Amino acid sequence: MTILNVLKLRGVPQRLQNLKAFVQNYSSHEKFAEHKPLEKIRNIGISAHIDSGKTTLTERILYYTGRISQMHEVKGKDNVGATMDSMELERQRGITIQSAATYTQWKDCNINIIDTPGHVDFTVEVERALRVLDGAILVLCAVGGVQSQTLTVNRQMKRYNVPCLAFINKLDRMGSNPDRVLAQMRSKLKHNAAFIQLPIGLESECKGIVDIIEQKAVYFEGDFGLKLREDEVPKNLLSKVTDKRQELIEHLSNVDEIFGELFLEDKGFKDSDIKAAIRRSCLKRSFTPVLVGTALKNKGVQPLLDAVLDYLPHPGEVENIALIEKEGQETEKVILNPARDGKNPFVGLAFKLEAGRFGQLTYLRCYEGVLKKGDSIYNVRTTKKIRVARLVRLHSNQMEDVNEVYAGDIFALFGVDCASGDTFVTNPKSNLSMESIYVPDPVVSMAIQPVNAKDRESFSKAVGRFTKEDPTFHFHFDNDIKETIVSGMGELHLEIYAQRMEREYNCPVTLGKPKVAFRETLTAPCEFDYLHKKQSGGAGQYARVSGVLEPLPPHQNTLVEFVDNTVGTNVPKNFIPGIEKGFRMMAEKGLLSGHKLSGICFRLKDGDHHIVDSSEFAFNLAAQGAIRECFENGCWQIIEPIMMVEVVMPDEFQGVVIGQLNKRHGIITGTDGIEGWFTVYAEVPLNNMFGYAGELRSSTQGKGEFTMEYSRYAPCLPEVQEQIINAYQQAEGILPPEKKKKKN
Repeated sequence: MTILNVLKLRGVPQRLQNLKAFVQNYSSHEKFAEHKPLEKIRNIGISAHIDSGKTTLTERILYYTGRISQMHEVKGKDNVGATMDSMELERQRGITIQSAATYTQWKDCNINIIDTPGHVDFTVEVERALRVLDGAILVLCAVGGVQSQTLTVNRQMKRYNVPCLAFINKLDRMGSNPDRVLAQMRSKLKHNAAFIQLPIGLESECKGIVDIIEQKAVYFEGDFGLKLREDEVPKNLLSKVTDKRQELIEHLSNVDEIFGELFLEDKGFKDSDIKAAIRRSCLKRSFTPVLVGTALKNKGVQPLLDAVLDYLPHPGEVENIALIEKEGQETEKVILNPARDGKNPFVGLAFKLEAGRFGQLTYLRCYEGVLKKGDSIYNVRTTKKIRVARLVRLHSNQMEDVNEVYAGDIFALFGVDCASGDTFVTNPKSNLSMESIYVPDPVVSMAIQPVNAKDRESFSKAVGRFTKEDPTFHFHFDNDIKETIVSGMGELHLEIYAQRMEREYNCPVTLGKPKVAFRETLTAPCEFDYLHKKQSGGAGQYARVSGVLEPLPPHQNTLVEFVDNTVGTNVPKNFIPGIEKGFRMMAEKGLLSGHKLSGICFRLKDGDHHIVDSSEFAFNLAAQGAIRECFENGCWQIIEPIMMVEVVMPDEFQGVVIGQLNKRHGIITGTDGIEGWFTVYAEVPLNNMFGYAGELRSSTQGKGEFTMEYSRYAPCLPEVQEQIINAYQQAEGILPPEKKKKKN
């Protein structure tokens, strides 16, 4: 037997091959994990409406930057699926459920990217991503344009003051119209936006793009559009490019003083002047540059990456504020220093939790200082000290170890017991804390229980993990109906968690009919003057409260307020917290239908106390009695969540769909139609939307799609209110007023 055969038998060539792959992977990791100056860092999120092409765009970005060697499609036709859709459910459904982080390199700059979901059910994933990012790419479909979730994402960017680029994707689709999308951005999103690129052809004729600033055509050739060829602008587009360039200049001159002066002097512009003006105005969120392309057909992605470097901010250009809370003093604001010189103490924010293979995985953003492996950090909320045993940076579901992270980096820690929104520091005496993440209230509740009683332990583990990871997923046991209730942002949200329990914990569950979060509110002010008096031997109880319970304005009908308008010493100030506590206890369960009270203000005007018998507990009971008195004397109504619904379907189903929405007591707020497709915008009570997905599919031959998001609370119909009250009274065994009279 030859020596070569012996080596083959022993597997030496295979080991050498494995070693070679390891070295390549390690050198690749070193390339991407290399620390750069602050100016060479970009933290961006990719956000959009459902099916606008966010994950496909991220896949192309990773491919063109050399982060991955092969591209895969979102739907996973090759049984692989997109890199950023690492969860099996995401690949099967073709949707993004969890935001996924990665980092890559383009033209000597490190880019941290978070790909976010488009469904409103997973909106908290977008919230916490935008909270820690410096810039964003707002992806819009060239056919769908500005849709319902685009409006939500735009509001979230505004809330966290995140500058953005707009990328009009899917130019290859039938009916694509970038001009219409730009008009919608200006009218619906109120963006001061203008094209900096134009497409060369649309639909099947899409060949490339024209750079309006440098006035050149760019074609994407070779395998997967890797080779860029620059050429002159096609003659049929020359006049349009001139017009759009002039439009761009006018939009910039309106918002940028330096550029405006150049415009008024009429001395002409260099390309660098226009780019500098775009960057300055984009950082201030006063202008949105609009780029075009088709990620699926590999066109327009590389110029988009150039625009990210040219126009979006690096961490040093974003003002990040921490708060110092001192007892008895106003909260002090401190601007954090993102310098990467290692002189400042570490400050980081935990923005996402996930169960990893080695315990809880906590995603953090470093805002100040340096954190090294082996350092100790403190949780500002709990004051617990934690030793950092392992630092990782994330590439979807893959982890890559690093020895240190600097200001501007997004990274993760293992085994840290914390909550989403916690601040971590190396100097516990600083008392610094970052502003937390906005978490919307859940709107849908469902009864849930494991199919098999023996799975209760797995069920409690799953619920414990999911409620910790997702602050919009709530869980509680309702003593009144003796059922376990889960609440979330929509039916899809709860359905996904039910499937994950079965897949990840081998615990099949059944979900009951969704329950809507109704509320009870007043329609007119109701005065109260309640005396709580108890004398039965020993220490007595004496408390009197008077004031008015009044409704809040419609835009505040989800709030509950307590206002102390007392003057003098009739109600001692040390008893006021007891009154507020009693009021808020009663607000947890109304006497009309058992739902929470909202949209009311308890205005305390006066009262009385006894020098011996008054106590905080007595005033607590007096406040509860005052609310009961208001239930008897006041005029109450039930309000319900109203959803903003957007339905897209082919033209021929327009009448059927509008009829269905009317039957569900929907109010049509607008319509839109483009080349064979029709969009209906409506406001529909959430209670009437259950089961609509199946009805829409069957009535539109599977071609109709709808999305909905919470809009506001509004009074429900009288017959619905009567049904809710009757059901509650039957469940509680309460006799209606007319039956009480007969019995007496």
